[in-house]
Amino acid sequence: MMTIEQAQQQVDAWIKTAGVRYFNELTNLGILMEETGELARLMVRTYGEQSFKETDKNKELADEMADVLWVLLCLANQTGVNLTEALQKNFEKKNIRDANRHRDNEKLT
Repeated sequence: MMTIEQAQQQVDAWIKTAGVRYFNELTNLGILMEETGELARLMVRTYGEQSFKETDKNKELADEMADVLWVLLCLANQTGVNLTEALQKNFEKKNIRDANRHRDNEKLT
């Protein structure tokens, strides 16, 4: 298994060798939106009502999710964000803010 920290390091190593350098942050933000759109398209066709186009039929959900994660890891590296620490803080925030929120939501019961 790979940790988030290891993933950040491996992406950084790949970018600095095979990738030559990072695209700038705004370019990577645009790429993240593109990859998110591709994931959304596949989700809509797999779990929603839209039918598959011929060009969509060989796409894999895991691969599309990994593309999104890859670019997010790039952005984290570029902006100095440690995603392991950020995710831990996010869990803490949610455990405080949302401790009972969802249990008390009539829409979910």
